[in-house]
Amino acid sequence: MTPIRINIFPILLSIFLIVPIIEIYLLIKVGGLIGALPTIGLVVLTAVIGAGLLRLQGFQTYMRFNQAMMEGRVPAKEIMEGVALLLGGALLLTPGFLTDVIGFVCLIPLTRLALINYLVKRLNPFQNIRTTTSSSHTSSGKIYEGQITDHHKD
Repeated sequence: MTPIRINIFPILLSIFLIVPIIEIYLLIKVGGLIGALPTIGLVVLTAVIGAGLLRLQGFQTYMRFNQAMMEGRVPAKEIMEGVALLLGGALLLTPGFLTDVIGFVCLIPLTRLALINYLVKRLNPFQNIRTTTSSSHTSSGKIYEGQITDHHKD
C-alpha cells in the first residue's frame, strides 16, 4: 500500500497568506456597510457565541467518548469530532468572517458530521483494498479465514 502524500506548501500558503487577505477584505466591506464599531461588535459576538457552542458541543462529545469507552468501543468518531471542535473553536476566536463561517461549520453538529464523513471517505487509506473472506464453522464457534488483496494502483 502506498502512503498518502500531501503537499503541505499550498495548504500553508492559503492559511498564512490567502485567508488573512480575504479576512481583511471582508472586514473592510462589512465595516463600510455597517460601520467600524458594529463590525467589531459582530466579530466579538461571533467569538462569544462560538465559545458557548464549543463548551456545549465539547461536553456532549466528551460524554459520548466516555460512553464508547465504557462500552468497549473505539471512540474514533468522537475523537474526530473533538478535533473538529478544537479547530472550530480556534477559528471562531480568530477575528474575521471567513474563519467564523468555517468555525461554525465545525461546531454545529449536522455540518460537523457531514464534514467528518466527507473527509473520512476522501482520505480513507483503505478505500482501494478489497477483502475476500470465507468462513468455516466449528462446534466452538466461527473461524474466519481470508485474504486481503491490495488493488491500489501506484
